[in-house]
Amino acid sequence: IRELFSLHHDTDHEGTIALLSEAIEFKGINLWLLILAMLVASIGLNTDSTAVVIGAMLISPLMGPIAGAGLALGIYDMALLKRALLNLAIMTGLALLASTVYFMLSPIQTAGKELLARTSPSFFDVLIAFTGGAALTVASSRRTRSANTLAGVAIATALMPPLCTAGFGLARGNPAIIGGALYLYLINSIFIGLAVFVLAKYLGLPLKEQGIEYRRKHILLSLAAL
Repeated sequence: IRELFSLHHDTDHEGTIALLSEAIEFKGINLWLLILAMLVASIGLNTDSTAVVIGAMLISPLMGPIAGAGLALGIYDMALLKRALLNLAIMTGLALLASTVYFMLSPIQTAGKELLARTSPSFFDVLIAFTGGAALTVASSRRTRSANTLAGVAIATALMPPLCTAGFGLARGNPAIIGGALYLYLINSIFIGLAVFVLAKYLGLPLKEQGIEYRRKHILLSLAAL
């Protein structure tokens, strides 16, 4: 049974770190994908089209820096963590700004069911984010990676729609929508990152060699504060 459920025999340690680290970058194709995903998600939310919203989840690069931050915590790489958090902050701000402008210009002024669905987070959103982050790490750590799994995680965790919903709230001056949507985005981000951190420790991904003990104490204190 233990051998059946083991994840260690096919783990690509170096490849996992390289893959998740590369996804942090915010330039070139990722910049364009963020803009396009924001537009697709905003249009889908605005027109109550579930299929369009799902399409935005698939092309959004927001998962990259979140998973990268969880990886950085897991391997005690502070330089990687700073880069991931900085890129995540820039991507989040840009997506909020762009979606706000879109909804200010949109002729559809009312909030449909797709928008309202992103304003009331529940405990199930925590479970979805954590299990989605775990699935992302497991899929990324295999020597033979599954594109279907990665796509499924992107759909399940739904990072772009809450940000676009917050943009709708900003455009309409509605604090309740802004707060609910940003809270959902925060929940998703934290628990995806936490799942990547836990799996990185479980899989035994190699640690940064310099100052490990110093970083270990500060990371554990930061996690305890969360």
